[in-house]
Amino acid sequence: MVWLEYLLPLIFLFPMAAMGGIVLALRSLHDARVHSPFNAPLREPGQALRHRLDQAFSSLFLNGALGPIISLAPLVYGMGRMLFVDQQDWVEWALYGLLSTLLVLAFSLLLVRDYQRIRRLKLGLACELAVGQELERLVRPEAHPYYVFHDIPTDSFTIDHVVVTPHGIFVVETRARALAIGTDGKELNSVAVERERLRFPHWQERRPLHKTRQGVSWLSQWLGRRCGIPVPVRGVLVLPGWQIDTSEAAPDILVVSGEHLARQLTELKPGQMSDAIHDRVIHILLERARLMELKHLRHPSV
Repeated sequence: MVWLEYLLPLIFLFPMAAMGGIVLALRSLHDARVHSPFNAPLREPGQALRHRLDQAFSSLFLNGALGPIISLAPLVYGMGRMLFVDQQDWVEWALYGLLSTLLVLAFSLLLVRDYQRIRRLKLGLACELAVGQELERLVRPEAHPYYVFHDIPTDSFTIDHVVVTPHGIFVVETRARALAIGTDGKELNSVAVERERLRFPHWQERRPLHKTRQGVSWLSQWLGRRCGIPVPVRGVLVLPGWQIDTSEAAPDILVVSGEHLARQLTELKPGQMSDAIHDRVIHILLERARLMELKHLRHPSV
């Protein structure tokens, strides 16, 4: 039967269809929204542009992954046809080649469009972040006793946040952990803090406490060398969404859920620090942030 010659080659397209399904499933994972573990919404300067940028990257991923699969589909189908016909029709083969070429051109144009769109959105986001940073000085001027730095690079790792207060400096590390599920299907959100480990309901971890202490050690030594005197630095580990049991915790690391983190940091006093050293620390951290930004602009792959 003649119609079988056109139907049977579709078998060779099933693996490509499966790959396309995997790509679509991965895209749904990328498009999943990020929700705050606290009651406050996650709104930052340029939030709308961030959402549009995520959509642009999702489109780039989809076109880059599905483009080769869809473009090769006519040729794969044509090669399947070769197995079920006695005589080759070169006109039919030319049509398969033409269709693949048109699909390649179409997806190439889509990729160029996504690339240009991402460049425009990145520029717009950079401008919005710059304006937002300037506006923050209305409520947090540089002369204010509290100052927050994000993603401070060290020699071999990155500190999530550094908070400078009139009474000391805090190294703040954040660790996101999904809540455990009990045998009754209810969520278990209690974690016990020991001196060297965190005991979650179904597992234990030592790395978060070690990383926080590592950040405290590096920052205290680094600031001490540049300020000429010891600077009080304390570590804070934040586990959003968890109930913290600190009855067996070591005193050097504060482990909190983060819901009232700002208030807790204003109440803590790890040590005494003069106004001159306080301003000196802020200047040193600002200078390092600028130097690392310049280094990143010159060497984006670093």
